[in-house]
Amino acid sequence: MSSDPASIESLHVLYQSDDYIIVDKHWDIRIDSKMWYEKQTVQMQLQHHFPLLADPSTYYGFRFCHQLDFSTSGALCVALNKAAAGRAYRCFKDRTVTKAYLALLRGWVKNEKQTLDFAIGKNAMEGKTHMMCTEGTEGCENPKPCQTELIVLEYGVYDGDPITKVLLQPLTGRTHQLRVHCSAIGHPIVGDFTYSLGADDSPYRMMLHAYLLHIPLEPQHLLVTAGDPFVPAVDPKWVAQRSLRTLDATIESILEQRKTKEKEREVAKREEERRKKSKQPRIEEQSEEQRRACQEWLSEWAGD
Repeated sequence: MSSDPASIESLHVLYQSDDYIIVDKHWDIRIDSKMWYEKQTVQMQLQHHFPLLADPSTYYGFRFCHQLDFSTSGALCVALNKAAAGRAYRCFKDRTVTKAYLALLRGWVKNEKQTLDFAIGKNAMEGKTHMMCTEGTEGCENPKPCQTELIVLEYGVYDGDPITKVLLQPLTGRTHQLRVHCSAIGHPIVGDFTYSLGADDSPYRMMLHAYLLHIPLEPQHLLVTAGDPFVPAVDPKWVAQRSLRTLDATIESILEQRKTKEKEREVAKREEERRKKSKQPRIEEQSEEQRRACQEWLSEWAGD
């Protein structure tokens, strides 16, 4: 990842198999578009680099398993066939996918670890229908519960302003969830033009990056990380002043939590199967008892 604008050639592949390609989406490009004037999209990048893998039966040629905003960079999974897309879709639907994003937030966030719990709905106010908003704000329609885990990594400055580098883990998947949640606590994402109402327009990009993607597919899980673009080597305007925890250690902790949850789900699944089996003999015994009663009744009826 760099500060250079996107191009058709600038496609960074993180993982590739017969079923999936995971790319490091550029911060300056849409995933796909029906607009004729959109000359650069991830779809077009894929068609340029992998023309033989495109599926003509689909509208875009490739099946995107999830979405990233135009200004968000990072790990994006693409399925290369219908069956693979179905398997990935089930993981997203069952909320077994683990995602973690890096972000630079305006100001210094006081609480080092916190759960952001704000219901989010569409903004119905004139001129803001492309935005989302939190429950209770003017114009918020049909808000739905959503949660985000926030972990502070570093405190520093960006272009002289106080900034906090954080890791965000969405526990739900609402539109613009991370951007709205960060704005709701008074620490909007650096360069978020939309949720600063056009005020934060000086950085070259919005500082939100999909760093970790884990999809628990069988027989082999997909686990990728998409580099860290928020380092002085990429953008010298960002200067870390105090580190609370390393990115590697934080990601390791998240993955350990994921393993624990997977074990809990497996235990719960086995327990449910055990309960079903334990009910089966009682049903069979009851059915046998009913048959004996029926035979006795038939015998008595025949005797009469």
